[in-house]
Amino acid sequence: QVYLVESGGGLVQAGGSLKLSCRASGMNFGIAAMNWYRQAPGKQRELVGTIFSSGNTDYADSVKGRFTISRDNARTTMSLQMNSLKPEDTGVYYCKTTWKSRDFWGRGTQVTVSS
Repeated sequence: QVYLVESGGGLVQAGGSLKLSCRASGMNFGIAAMNWYRQAPGKQRELVGTIFSSGNTDYADSVKGRFTISRDNARTTMSLQMNSLKPEDTGVYYCKTTWKSRDFWGRGTQVTVSS
């Protein structure tokens, strides 16, 4: 069974920074693509970015240049460094992966950016 556990959320002022982490278990982390999603109140969950097994990354236009995804395969951990945060970045942040044709999600961590 794959487990994903997010951490690092909190309250931050606009312009500040936060770093989220996602610890994975029950899978071969090094060969899996990993995603960060977020869901703002009253809105649909949206893809923030992806990190592939190669280390290459892809980001939503709304976070390009501000957010950076990285991975530590030895620690089976993915991180999301968020800089220049805006109030519209507020939401619950989830990590997700697809393993053996099944999607697995963490429970999420709340990020609140005050103006």
